[in-house]
Amino acid sequence: MAGATGAGRKRTDDLITSPAFVVIKAAEEFHEKTVRPNQLWQTDFTYLKVIGWGWFYLSTILDDYSRYVIAWRLCTTMKASDVTATLEDALVASGCNQATVANRPRLLSDNGSSYISGELADWLADEGMDHVRGAPRHPQTQGKIERWHQTLKNRILLENYYLPGALE
Repeated sequence: MAGATGAGRKRTDDLITSPAFVVIKAAEEFHEKTVRPNQLWQTDFTYLKVIGWGWFYLSTILDDYSRYVIAWRLCTTMKASDVTATLEDALVASGCNQATVANRPRLLSDNGSSYISGELADWLADEGMDHVRGAPRHPQTQGKIERWHQTLKNRILLENYYLPGALE
């Protein structure tokens, strides 16, 4: 057989070539570090299970500078409307909905479907908020909220929840 491999030799025939794609390399650190609260908010969803009820999704807004959880919602879906509802709560809780500020908080998220939706983009534009998304397959960009969700889930998993209200 032509091209058969022997011990230690690579087989190069009959292989499918790699598709052409652009690799987006994530930086070692975030270029624009925050220097004050409400400059950058990180957001993400995490999954939680309620026995007998199924899966729920926790939408969280965390301030990048202070690492304070500004707002959260326990949702039954992960839609853009869930994100905007959580953001509305964050704007109220932070006072950014009433104060006149030079720069609204920027939003940092991953590339989940609710975060790349036109509905969220329109809502953010109406609110005067910029949106930054992390590089694909690089959750470290949203490391602070990822760590918060991990810590929270480690605590939650110590108990069983049988009603959504008990989980809240």
